[in-house]
Amino acid sequence: MRQEVVNSMLNSDQDYGVFSADSDQELPDTDWYVRQIGIAQLLREAHRSLSRALAARISNSGVSIGQWYFLRALWHEDGLTQRELSQRVGMMEPTTVTALNGMEKRGLVERVRNVQDRRKMNIFLTDKGRSLQAQLQPLEDEISKLAIRGIPPQEKDMLLRLLKLVILNLNDEER
Repeated sequence: MRQEVVNSMLNSDQDYGVFSADSDQELPDTDWYVRQIGIAQLLREAHRSLSRALAARISNSGVSIGQWYFLRALWHEDGLTQRELSQRVGMMEPTTVTALNGMEKRGLVERVRNVQDRRKMNIFLTDKGRSLQAQLQPLEDEISKLAIRGIPPQEKDMLLRLLKLVILNLNDEER
């Protein structure tokens, strides 16, 4: 059934707005849809859908989607400065401070003054914050698999390459 829906994309000229992979509704013609709403809006909708799905799954752990991004960055590289963490996650520094305050109160991270530059604070995961990776990372993997459900492997690889190219193009534009 899912493949039939995907195949029907090219034959549909109807606007379905935001659509759900779990519904039986047809997906809109991709060329028409992108022309109407633009790639930026389409990527935004995809990001919001991924974030909502992940937030719903991680909510039982008491971690918000905002905290998730910081935890994920620290699981990859613990001990970043607040500024580095803000940059990695793509958040403004005041937002980072607010999130870190909550995470510190919950015992997920600790701030340690940088020994080389006393103005900087390095953020380290606590054992509790580190242990959440085993619980939460599989949930992100589950959402990623759900997001590409029904996409053939070749097209999945192409999607990933194209998304990376979009990011590179826009990052180059910022410089």
